[in-house]
This record gives sequence, structure tokens and C-alpha cells, in this order.
Amino acid sequence: MKKMMIFSVILTAALSLGLLSCGSGAEAENSNNAAAGQEQNPGGGQASVKDDASANDIVKVAVGSKDHTTLVAAVKAADLVNVLANAGPFTVFAPVNAAFDALPKGTVEDLLKAENKGKLSDILQYHVALGVYKEEMFSDGQILGTASSGSLTMHKKGDKWMVNDANIVAAVPASNGIVYVIDKVLLPASK
Repeated sequence: MKKMMIFSVILTAALSLGLLSCGSGAEAENSNNAAAGQEQNPGGGQASVKDDASANDIVKVAVGSKDHTTLVAAVKAADLVNVLANAGPFTVFAPVNAAFDALPKGTVEDLLKAENKGKLSDILQYHVALGVYKEEMFSDGQILGTASSGSLTMHKKGDKWMVNDANIVAAVPASNGIVYVIDKVLLPASK
């Protein structure tokens, strides 16, 4: 009985030391990563990860486009940056600045207000389909479900594709999906 108790104490001590050494190993790894130039930003989300070697995710594609500054501002205001930087995969229909400018005067400014965050989020999520839909996968009349529980309809017009009534003017692959540049803001049906 006494031997069993001594063995139990030794085992507990060994396990405790093992757990402590694992913790300091992780701390050492974190400081090694920081020393190697990999910034640590706890709580910063996926979008805060610094990576110049991999392909750009959807957020970085949009941020890198001078034609999508309004969309980027809206994504930030709706707190969707980290969502769209995650693994996905996503198909994003990204309206250009001119598409936002074509909305009735004051619409964008109103949507960017804190009290309209939910409405803005719904509109932006209406532009996102879960999964990667490459152009060759589209069919005329195809319905795509959106992250806002809405639906978008694909249309073929000559050799060009449209989503609802917006023209797709370009496709940009991303590490977590694909971005289709469109010329209109897609508005979900009123609930």
C-alpha cells in the first residue's frame, strides 16, 4: 500500500513536470516564431495573420483593389473581415465602387452607421455563396444559396455571366475561394 502511494506521488510529480515543460516549450516556440518575423496577434483573427508567401485570401484580394474601397469599408463596418479571411471556401460577388455610387444618395452612408450593422451584414452576406463556384460550373438559371439564407440566380447573356441583374466583369481566384467582380450591388428581397 505504501509503495503504491509513493508510486502515485512520483507519477503525479512526473506528469506535472511534463505539463509544465510542455507549456514552456509552447512559450519558447511562440517567442521563436516572433523572432523569426511571424507576428503574434492573439485575438486578432485570421485576417491579422501576416503571410507574404501564400496566395491572397478574399479579404486581401479586395483590400488590394482600388475599385473595391467601398466594399472593404462596408466589410469592416459589418465586422466580417475575419469571417471572409477564414478557410471558407467562399464565392464572393464583389461590387465595384461605382456600383455603390449608383445606389440612391445617402444609402451607403446610412448603411455604414453602427445602428445599421445588422442590415449591412445581411446585404454583404447576400453577396457570398458557400463553396467555390467556378465559371465552368455555372448553368443558365442556376440558383446559388447565400450566407444570408437568400438565393442568387445565374444568367448567361451571350458569352458573359450575370448574377441576378449584375454583370460579372472579372474573376479573381483567392486562397479561400473566388471573387467575382460585379457592376451592381445585389440587394436581397425585403423580409
